Amino acid sequence: MLPLQLLSIPLICLLWPQVQCLVTTSGHFTVDGDIRHFVTTPDAIYVATEEKLYQLSRDLSPVHTVKQTGVFTGQSDAAQFSRVDGDSWNETFSVNVLLPFVENGTLISCGVTDKVCGYCELLALADISSVLHRELILVGPFMRSSSASVALLVAIPRTKRDFYIMTAIQHHKGETSCNSLREEAVYLHDTDNKHGAGIFSISGQGSNSLFRSAGDVDFVDGFQIASVIYLFANVRSGNVNRVRLIWLEAQEKKTDTMKSLRGASLLLPGKKGSRLLASSVVPSEAPPALWAGVFHVDGDQSDTLLLLFDITPDLTMPANKDPDFCTAVKCANQNFQAKVLQPLKVLFKQTSMTSVLASTHGAWMVFFVGTADGQLIKLNVDKNLRGTCPTFLYRTADDRKVFPAMHLEVDGKHVYAAFSNQVQRVSVSNCHTRKTLDECWSAQDPVCVWCRAKNSCTFKSDCRDSDWLSFPDDYQKRKISFTVTQESGAQIRLDVRTHVSTAENTSSIFACQFSASSGELCTRGGPSPIFPQCTCIFSNATLPPNRGLSVTVKFRLGSLRFLERITLMTCPDVKGSPPAVLCRRCFELGCSWSNGSCSWATAGEMNDQVCQAIQSPVDLPKPEISSVSPNVVSFYGHNRAVLSGRNLAGVTRVRIHTNMDCVPRESFVWNNTGVSLMFHIPASQGKGTVGLCAVLPDGGCHGNGTLTYTSLPSCTSVTPNSTWSSGKRKILLVGSNLEVVDGVLHSHSRQEVSLPTDRSSCNLTYSTPAAEGAGTGLPSRLSLKVANETLACPRSIIYYPDPHFTSFTSTRTGEDVRVTIQKTSDKLEMSIKDVTAVGVHGGKDYPCVMEAKDTDNQTDFFICEIQNVPDVNFRQLKVLYGDQTVTLQNTSHLLTLMLLVLFLIPFIILVVMMVYRRQQKQLTMKMNKRVENLELDIRNDIRQGFVDMQTENADLMENVGAIPFLDYKHFASRIFFPENEALMASCMRDVGQVAVKVHLDKACQALSELILDQRFLTCMVHAVEEQKTFTIKDKCALASLLTVALHSDLSYLTEVMEVLLKDLMQKNSAAQPKMMLRRTETVVEKLLTNWMSICLYGFLRESVGQHLFLLVSALTQQIARGPVDCVTEKALYTLSEDWLLWQAQDFTALRLKVLFAVGNDGEVSEPLEVLALNCDTVEQVKGKILTTFKAKFGFPYNGPHTSVSIEFERNGIFVALDEVDASSEVIGEVTMLNTLQHYKVPDGATIKVLSRKNPSVSPQSSLKDDHDFSGKYFHLIDPDVDQDRGKGPERKKLKLKEVHLTKLLSTKVAVHSFVENLFRSIWGLPNCRAPLAVKYFFDFLDSQAENMKIPDPDVLHIWKTNSLPLRFWVNILKNPQFVFDMDKSPHLDGCLSVTAQAFMDSFSLSDTQLGKHAPTNKLLYAKDIPKFKQEVKAYYRQIREQPPITRAEFYNFLQEESKKHENEFNEGAALKELYKTIQRYFAEILAKLEEDGVSGEAKKQLQRVKDTFDELKSCSWTSSNQKSDGQHK
Repeated sequence: MLPLQLLSIPLICLLWPQVQCLVTTSGHFTVDGDIRHFVTTPDAIYVATEEKLYQLSRDLSPVHTVKQTGVFTGQSDAAQFSRVDGDSWNETFSVNVLLPFVENGTLISCGVTDKVCGYCELLALADISSVLHRELILVGPFMRSSSASVALLVAIPRTKRDFYIMTAIQHHKGETSCNSLREEAVYLHDTDNKHGAGIFSISGQGSNSLFRSAGDVDFVDGFQIASVIYLFANVRSGNVNRVRLIWLEAQEKKTDTMKSLRGASLLLPGKKGSRLLASSVVPSEAPPALWAGVFHVDGDQSDTLLLLFDITPDLTMPANKDPDFCTAVKCANQNFQAKVLQPLKVLFKQTSMTSVLASTHGAWMVFFVGTADGQLIKLNVDKNLRGTCPTFLYRTADDRKVFPAMHLEVDGKHVYAAFSNQVQRVSVSNCHTRKTLDECWSAQDPVCVWCRAKNSCTFKSDCRDSDWLSFPDDYQKRKISFTVTQESGAQIRLDVRTHVSTAENTSSIFACQFSASSGELCTRGGPSPIFPQCTCIFSNATLPPNRGLSVTVKFRLGSLRFLERITLMTCPDVKGSPPAVLCRRCFELGCSWSNGSCSWATAGEMNDQVCQAIQSPVDLPKPEISSVSPNVVSFYGHNRAVLSGRNLAGVTRVRIHTNMDCVPRESFVWNNTGVSLMFHIPASQGKGTVGLCAVLPDGGCHGNGTLTYTSLPSCTSVTPNSTWSSGKRKILLVGSNLEVVDGVLHSHSRQEVSLPTDRSSCNLTYSTPAAEGAGTGLPSRLSLKVANETLACPRSIIYYPDPHFTSFTSTRTGEDVRVTIQKTSDKLEMSIKDVTAVGVHGGKDYPCVMEAKDTDNQTDFFICEIQNVPDVNFRQLKVLYGDQTVTLQNTSHLLTLMLLVLFLIPFIILVVMMVYRRQQKQLTMKMNKRVENLELDIRNDIRQGFVDMQTENADLMENVGAIPFLDYKHFASRIFFPENEALMASCMRDVGQVAVKVHLDKACQALSELILDQRFLTCMVHAVEEQKTFTIKDKCALASLLTVALHSDLSYLTEVMEVLLKDLMQKNSAAQPKMMLRRTETVVEKLLTNWMSICLYGFLRESVGQHLFLLVSALTQQIARGPVDCVTEKALYTLSEDWLLWQAQDFTALRLKVLFAVGNDGEVSEPLEVLALNCDTVEQVKGKILTTFKAKFGFPYNGPHTSVSIEFERNGIFVALDEVDASSEVIGEVTMLNTLQHYKVPDGATIKVLSRKNPSVSPQSSLKDDHDFSGKYFHLIDPDVDQDRGKGPERKKLKLKEVHLTKLLSTKVAVHSFVENLFRSIWGLPNCRAPLAVKYFFDFLDSQAENMKIPDPDVLHIWKTNSLPLRFWVNILKNPQFVFDMDKSPHLDGCLSVTAQAFMDSFSLSDTQLGKHAPTNKLLYAKDIPKFKQEVKAYYRQIREQPPITRAEFYNFLQEESKKHENEFNEGAALKELYKTIQRYFAEILAKLEEDGVSGEAKKQLQRVKDTFDELKSCSWTSSNQKSDGQHK
């Protein structure tokens, strides 16, 4: 028998999120009422409550529900129970026995009703609403509620298997039964009618099949292993409880089974008595029979123990002899000594355990433990009965206890647990949350393996046909251990042992490699590696003196590879203090500890337990802990806890622990006064009591304190449920666990936390916060602040206006004064506890003691008494409520004043009414005049908008001239590097370099060859993408650099892109496949944009470019037709509501005769007619003149706007027109720009254009060059300045934005034909064939969707839309400057964004319902989008039906594109920039190559590239130094 000892599994490791985290549940089901019975089969779950029986599927979906209420019909033995709907039932069938009989497909349901002693039903397992048989018989306990009884099916091990039902019934002396059998404890019932007395008969061969108990007995569990039946019971003898185990051999005759009775007692050494609470057998196909039980010791009801026993039956004992049970009429063996069994081990100690379920995984035993406060804990125990840290699988927010019975799902991946009225399906492990091999091993969970095929941590059953690695068969703290020994000849032997488990065929392929910074570590000739150990022999001189040597050990197990880094040191050189720390350091280095110093290790296992016995010298007095406040917290923890005691000055941390040996958690302290300190209590994953001690600088922990983690608080009622708006009313909350609440929050004031003034577990008092503006009733929902979390409280406080105290009267009674305070009745329901009063006399306050409250006729009266105040008359009283004070005057002294006021009021009212009526007439006249003017302005605006829409024409194009296409090099560079002009310039070759093939230097040539290794390139991309410091801009730059570097080999670039896209699809397929390619968050997404730009450049120029340029030109002309604010660039005619100039006043079109000065003698050209507006500024007029000149003559005028000036002919004299001059209007500090209207330029006026090169013209720079242009000047939009506008009433007309929204529609009508032509040029198919790149890529997406078995056709549509319209065409539509040599104004960008939005809406699958509040950019094209969508569907369909193109045909196209643009990019510059990224993440790329198993040749080539670039840098530095030295000489 093993000695009784505690397993080293502390509760503390359960309490920290960093140790283990909760596993998410996989479903739950809530029933009506508390659960009575809960059983499972491989296919279903059956739950019985007081009034219903449920059948659930494996995922807890409801299948059938049967009511257990009804009526009995018939007489005596023929009576039948019939279920009825509604409220007409009078009987409840309470189930006491619920057994699934899988072998014959039935569910046995037996129990009692209100009128019948016993009743049983046979239900179909597949459908419990189908009743196969009914029988009036008592099977199981006769009481409606009996939790100390057991029922099980007993199989008779013969060729023809028979089954019995065994019931073990709770029996206490003095209880009466409705059945004649009263003192019998165990019965055997038939499951068929072979004896002719009914299916459930207890009749047998010879006599009844039952045995009795000698005293009070409670049964806990029962089960059968092979032919042996095991029953566990609690037997009480006097004041001592004993746990009994009964063995029975299953025989064909029931009486023989009963007579095979043998028993044993389960005892805890050193304990007088104990009770068994729950039990579970450990599944095993071979002896011994192991069993686990939850015990609690007599006298200690809260602390419980999980014990492991060997319950293998001793069949050599005499049968039918037991001190507590017998088959005779009267038991006579009380003096017989039963066999005693003692536990093999105490597996776990936890407060209030209620249930246990055991399972096995290989050599490991796995225990699931439930507690009374609603926790489900998992415990792994190895073959040596050592366990890992327990894991919390589930935790209830309240204290609902776990039902005694738990069941494991048939595949072992989930456990079913019941909590009061709820069944939970909880995953047995959180393997999937472990993202690396190290994390998977560190989970210390035997069900988890690291699967090579999936490259993830999964259940072992999910890793098939693949190598895997898992936690070993015995408990280990680390994945490897090692020892360092000294051998003869100055040789050092390093033995490294791996603590992992793997498949047998994998362990045969085992290899190790040792390396240090200087290279290989081991000498040749050492022992070969044999799993799980490797050995390395090396020279003693290899270890540097007095410092450590870092060694990397790489392991290979089959196809699995991993590495570990260890530190070696000459063991005798390990010195330091304190001794305990030095001892641990010694073992960490693989050495041994002996005689107080570190030495070389010896053969055999090393035991670092010796370090725990070493005492460090303590210079500080030992701290003592007297209290911790608070000492009860929720599992969210608590901020700013206080620890009090003595000798605390040297304490640096507070350690939270149990009396076991797991790694504890520590919190730093502050505000340490020597007798108290503050610290944070961290959050916990579980509930229970833990210990605290104070940590000194030497690591010693002293003092004993306790802390309890409990459930979350809840509130059930609030009194009173109303408060006044000024706040501070005392409120009482009633609920549970309220002592852990830190504060109360109100929904109207989330930032203000109301601190409790008094609190206990059930009650909490606090004061309400203020609520300004509370009217007739403002409801405010309550929340509870617990640590850093906020919990909802299902209660509200209603805010009403503050109470109105009106007056008071006082009456003397002897030496006391009785005061009556009057208050207007309200909904606050104030009591005398809410009000205090103080009488004021002679500047002194006299307290008034509240006695009663009365209500009469909408007035509340508060009565109080001021005691012992002779000869004092109170004329003033202070009434206090919350934090408010109201001062009242005695009503008798105010009577005269009130009469005087009442007399004067009529005269005052008469005067006020006369003045008011006169002013009202004047105001009405002014308002009527204003309304008439406003109505007139609005009518004119609406009529003008109607005229614009009806007369709108499309004669916008006259002569756009030649289309200024950019060449391919500049087009591609702007696509590749839209925000990095420096990188764009370095990657483009100069004009002189284009015709010359530039040879790459040695380093660039090596890198160029390296990136042609596809596995290296994809690994490199994945490696840098995994780095958090590698931003989205870095990813875009990397994609564009790769595009430039591989531009000469577009076929290879396409292959790389396909591989990266497949990886991206696999990554997104399980998460959100519809989001793929929507944003540029990866390298391949930017790479796809570049690839589309290269392949579609020809199609863009030939088919789409002209239509795009015409649209841009049309928008520019349409914008210029109306007023444009020069400062904000907003215009009256636009597509974007954000750029709509709705504040514009009336304007007039002008036809100007423009003369151009020729030469220096005053000669002028023929007049040119230019259209302008009277509201145009001088600079805008210049722009229109120069634009008209270029359209008329096909070439631009000499110079930009700033190089010319204009003059206006007035009365035969030309007057200079300037943006700002002395006549400009100034409002506040803001100047209005001069317009043609300001200069009073009429229609048909003559304007002369002068070049600034003419010396007679004074130079003038543009005002827009001023960095504060928008702050100093305004044009059409008046500045927000308070100023008298009497001088400019024309700008005071009210303008409404909504009236001018018709201008958006006018602009849309004007350019609509250009938009349609552009869209159809994009999704049109010239010669019924899509561009080769589009067809090829869409076919690629089709094939990937088919391979990934994506059933949703919408996903494929979204992929295609995200890859072509969104990633390429929208980029072109919004940025025409990428295609043409032109500038794009912000206003034009806004209009193009509306067009691009309509373009993308045409590809959308959803039909958006637009209302009056929808954005205007959606409403503009709302009627056109359905038509466009049909065209898009036809476009996608035609591409899909188009004959596929071969890979060879497409690659020929790519080769032609490469040759066509050969030598246009600086490949060397791109490679150098690319190397900067490789150099930045060199170590991470090497690690990724190692992880993915890339060939060693690629890694060597990468190292050569690095060395070559480093050599070039060194040469460049040396050369520059030599040159500098030469210049110095």
